[in-house]
Amino acid sequence: MKTWFKQYEKLEKKAEKEKLAQNICAALTVHAKIEEEIFYPALRKHIDDEELLDEAEVEHASAKQLIAEILSMSPQDHLFDAKVKVLGEYVMHHVQEEEQEIFPEARKSEVDLDALGVKLSKRKAELMKKAA
Repeated sequence: MKTWFKQYEKLEKKAEKEKLAQNICAALTVHAKIEEEIFYPALRKHIDDEELLDEAEVEHASAKQLIAEILSMSPQDHLFDAKVKVLGEYVMHHVQEEEQEIFPEARKSEVDLDALGVKLSKRKAELMKKAA
């Protein structure tokens, strides 16, 4: 993701920006869906920090709102670039919280992370196939 957002900032052609923004939005939509359907529910059963997962879900809602706005716009629209940039900032913040707070909690829990990873990968493949 980080690479895509950096690439976006360097693009000048509107068509290239639109295509990359659509790819970013599609990938993030799938990612959020698998976390919400599989990852977060599995963790809620095994970790005590409900607030941490609640915050992650709110972050997802904010990102999904921005994604919807970006997808309803074109690069010619005022604020298109700003919305893509802010989405990137949201995503980087969310990733940092996952890596520093959620993943360590998951590793300490009794969740079978290998089995969970298989479920996440399978669902991601299904969703990516539909998105294509």
